[in-house]
Amino acid sequence: MHSDESTSDTVHMHRAMALGEAVRGTTSPNPWVGCVIVAADDPELVFFGATAPPGGPHAEIAALVQAAEHGQGATLFTTLEPCGHQGRTPPCTDAIIAAGVARVVIAVEDPDPQVAGRGVAALRAAGIEVTIGTAASDVSEQLAPYLKHRSTGLPWVIVKLAASLDARTAAPDGSSRWITGPEARTDAHRLRARSDAVLVGAGTVRADDPELTVRLPDGGEQRQPLRVVLGVAPPGAKVRPALELSGDLAGVLAELGRRGVLQVLVEGGASVAHDFHAAGLVDRYVLYIAPVLFGGDDGRALFAGAGAGTIGDVWRGRLVSVERLGEDLRVEVAA
Repeated sequence: MHSDESTSDTVHMHRAMALGEAVRGTTSPNPWVGCVIVAADDPELVFFGATAPPGGPHAEIAALVQAAEHGQGATLFTTLEPCGHQGRTPPCTDAIIAAGVARVVIAVEDPDPQVAGRGVAALRAAGIEVTIGTAASDVSEQLAPYLKHRSTGLPWVIVKLAASLDARTAAPDGSSRWITGPEARTDAHRLRARSDAVLVGAGTVRADDPELTVRLPDGGEQRQPLRVVLGVAPPGAKVRPALELSGDLAGVLAELGRRGVLQVLVEGGASVAHDFHAAGLVDRYVLYIAPVLFGGDDGRALFAGAGAGTIGDVWRGRLVSVERLGEDLRVEVAA
């Protein structure tokens, strides 16, 4: 592949990524895939598609419908390997072949056992040139919850925490409302909207009586995640109706995975966060840090439970991003 073609492929794949990102939170349990088709006779003629909600067309089909008569000899860019099996919708590979597409550029192969290379094989068997790996690291990051679920059967786990500069989540009397500002709180609701489930402990339900719903300022109908309580929620709690689970956390995650949960957001409290962390079950930590100081050691800490006994045993992650939200910081750390 020439360097100019490689650069062009990357540009088009990032356009496909943007399309997928725009529908994230609406496609689960399907992946949020984006697709770009470039006409053979005019490289300025470009068509776009993104995965619809379950039951609707996949990204490749949506783009092919737009391309109409321009599929012959075209190049198709997709963030995930096209499916080659009959599910809720017909196989994407059949439509790609029928349209006369000459080349397909794929970022990452699909680990779903029903796909897992079969899509690529079907395309190549039809004489279509297939390129795999363009912008693979970026797309693997974008589709990480889906890729993990299809590879392991388990959901992607995010632990969300809000704290002061001195790492306290509440005053000694338990009061903690609005440590962070409105921008950070809105971002936390976006995180909920992109998650299939939100999980808290029964203690948090008893203490705070949270709704755990998505409430974004743009209004309109908003997708609500499955609400999960570790233990039993009191009668009349705002979190009801909720899925109540008990037992070891690995088993809880396995049950959520069986229910098609790709991403679960762990929101509290400190004991639950500690238990997920101590068990090594967290994929990402999202911390909202406010310019607030409790100024002592009697405030409530981020985690409730025993930690590392020596500096050699401390957990070290990888800093993914730091973003200012109003007066607060959003820090994302990868396990």
